[in-house]
Amino acid sequence: MNPSSPPTPLFDVQLLRKHYGAATVVDDVSFQIRPGECLGVIGPNGAGKTTTIRMCLGLTAPDAGSIHYYPPGGGAALAMPRDALAIKQQLGVVTQFDTLDPDFTCAENLRVYGRYFGLPRATLDERIPQLLEFAALTHKAAAKPGELSGGMKRRLSLARALVNAPRLLLLDEPTTGLDPQARHLMWERLQRLVQSGTSILLTTHFMDEAERLCSRLLVLDHGRKIAEGAPRALIAEHLEREVVEVYGAGAVALATDPAFTALAARVEVSGETVFFYTHKAPPLLDALLTQPHLRTLHRPANLEDLFLKLTGRQIREDG
Repeated sequence: MNPSSPPTPLFDVQLLRKHYGAATVVDDVSFQIRPGECLGVIGPNGAGKTTTIRMCLGLTAPDAGSIHYYPPGGGAALAMPRDALAIKQQLGVVTQFDTLDPDFTCAENLRVYGRYFGLPRATLDERIPQLLEFAALTHKAAAKPGELSGGMKRRLSLARALVNAPRLLLLDEPTTGLDPQARHLMWERLQRLVQSGTSILLTTHFMDEAERLCSRLLVLDHGRKIAEGAPRALIAEHLEREVVEVYGAGAVALATDPAFTALAARVEVSGETVFFYTHKAPPLLDALLTQPHLRTLHRPANLEDLFLKLTGRQIREDG
């Protein structure tokens, strides 16, 4: 292989399409996941994220397109759904809702799941303590899921997904419902997995999570891929460098005042807050000193700004 050429992808999705009746929910979506990479999929409700993941797992058949998994050692590519069983041997899955068996202890949940993959007893005897330690659950080995906190259950689900030593993890909203401490612990464990060479396909509604964990992002809207790239590169490509938020009684009037709009490249209003997007904030901040009754927040542009610019601020009610 040429040293300058990109590595062979672990997972390759090309021109994926899915219809439900007259509605096209996934429309020619393509992406690749490389070894040791975390690819995040973000988008509003109804963007096609869940359907895309279901097709990648072989749970929903695509109407068009291809899904290929490349096994280690340069073997022939496996195709989903034709080779679904062989591919799933190399996948780990953490769904948004826990599917732990309430009648088994933490250790037993891992052991039973390992048997589904035909893992020998000796392998499980060695691997289960390692996974419980990784999940910070060694002290809960004999506890049942009903005795665990929400964060502990999510970490046990992650440990269970790792029981077959997968090369690729598919995580659907892995930290939904967790408190900040539990989220940060989950993030630290996922970062350790990526550093060890595991690939991750992650869907999330948390922009700080996507920016922290993902080396690349795929932005979906109305079933189509509308952007792809590294988080900071996407922010630099689509946004102004700085944001000044202004809120308080009378703030909205500034959105149409030329004395202030002339100092920003773009202005948006959401509720009672005005967002001024600019490459040079000091002149705007100086002008806002004439409005001491208003509160301001000056910050760099972030992934949430990108998300809202690309997909809009209107709430989506569809799933």
